[in-house]
Amino acid sequence: MSDTKAKLALGGESYEFDVHSGTLGPDVIDISSLYASTGAFTYDPGFTSTASCESDITFIDGEKGVLLHRGYPIDQLAEKGSFLETCYLLLYGELPNKSQMDDFEHRVTHHTMVHEQMNRFFTGFRRDAHPMAIMCGVIGAMSAFYHDSTDISDPRQRMIASLRMIAKMPTIAAMAYKYHVGQPFVYPKNDLSYSANFLRMCFAVPCEEYAVNPVLARAMDRIFILHADHEQNASTSTVRLAGSSGANPFACIAAGIACLWGPAHGGANEAALNMLSEIGSVDQIPEYIDRAKDKNDPFRLMGFGHRVYKNYDPRAKIMQKTCHEVLGELGITDDPLLDVAMELEKIALTDEYFVEKKLYPNIDFYSGITLKALGFPTTMFTVLFALARTVGWIAQWKEMIEDPRQKIGRPRQLYTGAPQRDYVPMDKR
Repeated sequence: MSDTKAKLALGGESYEFDVHSGTLGPDVIDISSLYASTGAFTYDPGFTSTASCESDITFIDGEKGVLLHRGYPIDQLAEKGSFLETCYLLLYGELPNKSQMDDFEHRVTHHTMVHEQMNRFFTGFRRDAHPMAIMCGVIGAMSAFYHDSTDISDPRQRMIASLRMIAKMPTIAAMAYKYHVGQPFVYPKNDLSYSANFLRMCFAVPCEEYAVNPVLARAMDRIFILHADHEQNASTSTVRLAGSSGANPFACIAAGIACLWGPAHGGANEAALNMLSEIGSVDQIPEYIDRAKDKNDPFRLMGFGHRVYKNYDPRAKIMQKTCHEVLGELGITDDPLLDVAMELEKIALTDEYFVEKKLYPNIDFYSGITLKALGFPTTMFTVLFALARTVGWIAQWKEMIEDPRQKIGRPRQLYTGAPQRDYVPMDKR
């Protein structure tokens, strides 16, 4: 806390509020006593100027294009580390040493199987059910299968639930995919890495052997790292809000998955791929650029700009490199979607309209192309996002539960409805 005070003049009275300084980022004005002191609320649609909590997990500087997990830049984690290493960092606050990493990998790897009765749970869904609809239902139902990790007041149970979610999410996501495409479930193998195991569970079939391509497994791992956490975004805030009521962790993660499903959030990479498909070819780009600049045209370029980043999305640079690695490994050299994407990127970085509005390519711009090349249908894109983001949700949930100052979330409102009025009998209306 700094010695600076924020002063507010309201209704002829003057009030002072403490100003807090974090390790990085802007100062915040503590208005927790505002209503008690003044009888007034703040009005902040979308909470774009409101710090809803104190956290030491992830930091974003949108103006400079910086993303840090526990102080480590995202590009260093993605280039040099593994997803499970990032999971350990987010959960425990520090990078693991060799013995800690071996123990963590063992605990996650040997808990990837799900309760066998969950297999029958899947068959209750229509065969054409969207994988995200399945994920919402199955994850929410985990509290019915794992009663020994729903007591949020027990630190041991909280950690068991955290590890279970990280370990079992790839298995459940792969099962949702297999059910969606009408293929039999594939059980996990303990001798494979986290990402290699996931690819095998998605694409192996019983009638033939499946060898995991290490380049594709590394790309999948990097995609997971890039999506692991992103501060207080909509789905993370949803998880925290649900958790503030004392709901069990599985219900909280299911709430986060439901929020992530929205096209403005987790569905953005699918929307970006659909946009590239709509444009179709490089010679069509000028027409769509003109439409994007026309305020009266409903068309919008997806995968450009970001709610937080007002500079180049730091994850997009790594995702671009990963995209090229995957396409090169698979021998995809003449992909019309990639041609459109590369030309759009060049325009976005040089066109005065895009530069002025800071509409730089974001991670969704490249991740859709990469996931398509890996063999995933667009209906699975958000499921993969949810799989990766689970560790961020869990870390944020644990931090909130363990914060002695946490209380149930209760946003206020600016009421603009009818004033109080008396009931009128039907025959007099």
